[in-house]
Amino acid sequence: MASASPSSQVKSATRTLDIIEYVVAQRRALVAQEIATALGIPVSSLSYLLATLVDRQYLIREGRRYRPGPGLERLQAHDGGFTLAERVAPLVRTLRVQLNETASFFVRHGWEAEAIVTETSEQALRYAVNSGTRTPLHALSAGKALLSGLSAAELDSYFAEGERYRFTEKTVSDEASLRAELEEIRRTGLAHTDEEYSLGIAGIGRLVLIDGEAAGALAVAVPKVRFDAEMEQRVTDLLNRTAALLEAS
Repeated sequence: MASASPSSQVKSATRTLDIIEYVVAQRRALVAQEIATALGIPVSSLSYLLATLVDRQYLIREGRRYRPGPGLERLQAHDGGFTLAERVAPLVRTLRVQLNETASFFVRHGWEAEAIVTETSEQALRYAVNSGTRTPLHALSAGKALLSGLSAAELDSYFAEGERYRFTEKTVSDEASLRAELEEIRRTGLAHTDEEYSLGIAGIGRLVLIDGEAAGALAVAVPKVRFDAEMEQRVTDLLNRTAALLEAS
């Protein structure tokens, strides 16, 4: 699929800002046709832009009408005004755009990993991650990255209490092998899975530390048919760069 030209991307960005400014300035809820007429935007293009703005909560839809949403207030929020998911979302989205592979951010709940932000590849053959679903740590690259951030005492508790199912024949579940793998993850900073949770899917995860504490883990999932040495290096470089941006913030 051909990508949009720089000029069309700039035009789309300009129209998006025009919509926000116009709706805010009117001080009343507007129907789409009013916005389209006022700004000279084709209804087909406007529908997509409005849907995006509603999804990001910059506008709220009430029946057929649109008004400013809480997302605009968050843009002026003081420190602490953004949730972790809101801080991570733009960077996860950028990861997906740069790679056109599924990218996610996971947090730990007990001995499970939950994706709080996920962006799915637009390719026909792709892997999808369901937001909110919790998965045992040992089976995911993000989960292994999260395990690598545990203290020795926490890790001992994990191996005493955590359930380690074998989802495929390649799932690494025994304690000795996992401990050896975690040592390697601490050395390299990267966790890998090879068809351990889903057949045909390779994953790379990266622990993210904020203020010295493990905040979560970034991960990219790639179908094995596209996972060659070049792709692995691209994913590695972008995960490290994205994690560094989060850690610096």
